Amino acid sequence: MGLRHIISYSIVLACITLCTSCMSAQKTEQDQHVEVVLRKIGHEILLNANDSTSRILPIEKDNDRYKIRFDSNFGFIPDSLVQTVNAIMDDTELSESYIIELVECDSNLVVYSFERGIKKNIDVGTCMMRSLPTDCYAMFVTLVDVNDPFKAKQKVHLSNSIISGLLLLLAGLFIVVWSSTRKTVIDPHIIRLGSYKFDKRNMHLVHKNERTELTNKETDLLNLLYGSANATVERDIILQRVWGDEGDYIGRTLDVFISKLRKKLDGDDKIKIVNIRGVGYKLVVN
Repeated sequence: MGLRHIISYSIVLACITLCTSCMSAQKTEQDQHVEVVLRKIGHEILLNANDSTSRILPIEKDNDRYKIRFDSNFGFIPDSLVQTVNAIMDDTELSESYIIELVECDSNLVVYSFERGIKKNIDVGTCMMRSLPTDCYAMFVTLVDVNDPFKAKQKVHLSNSIISGLLLLLAGLFIVVWSSTRKTVIDPHIIRLGSYKFDKRNMHLVHKNERTELTNKETDLLNLLYGSANATVERDIILQRVWGDEGDYIGRTLDVFISKLRKKLDGDDKIKIVNIRGVGYKLVVN
C-alpha cells in the first residue's frame, strides 16, 4: 500500500471515529436523562401508593420503549397515575407524545393504558377513577416524540467534529497532492537491466537485495554493451573502448570478462550476452 493510500485511509478513519464518538457520547447522555425522568415517575407512583421505601429497579430499554420495574407490589388509581406522569413529563419537557401501559407481572397482560398527544394532542384513557388492586405491576413507557435538552450542545459538538474532520481531510489532500506532484529523483548512474540494477558509478549489480561487485573493466564492458542493447558490438570496438592499447593478450581477456559478466547476470534468464561468431558480442534484454 502506497503512502498516499495510507494517509487517505488514516484520515478518513480518524474523521469517522471522531464523529461517531461525539454522537455516541451525546446519545448516552440523553439516555441517562430519560432514565432519570422515568425513575422519578416510578418514585412518584410508589409515593401515591404510600410506599416511600421500596426501590425502583433498573430501567430496561427496547428502542423507544422503556420498562419501569418496581421492587414491591402496589395499587393505583388511573386518574392519579395519569396526572403524575403528565406532570413530570411537562416539568421535564421530556416528551409531548407517549403511551403508558401498566402490565401485570404474572399474566403479562395490560391492565391499564393511556396515550397522550399522539392524535391531535388529545389524551386518551379509560376507567380513570376505577382503582386497581395491589399487585405486581410493570410500567411500559413508549416515547413517540422525545424532546432532547442536549440537542443544542450536540449540534455544537457535531459542528466542531465536522470542522475538525474537514481540516484533517484538507490536510490529507494537501499531503497527497504534494506527494503526487513531487518529482521523483532519478539517479542517471543507475540502469535497469531486467530484474537487476546496474550502478555504473559505484560499480556493482543489485539483484533481489543482493549486491555483486564489478571491476572497472567489467563496469566499462557492461556499460558499452548496454549502450547498444540488442545490437551487436564489434570485437574491435569493444577492445578499443574498454582496453585501448594495453598489450597483445586483450583478445583472450575479453572472452574471460564476458564469461564473468554472464555469471553475474545469470539471476535473470531474460538477460543474455550472445557471442556473434567472428563479429563481436550482443547484450540481449527481453
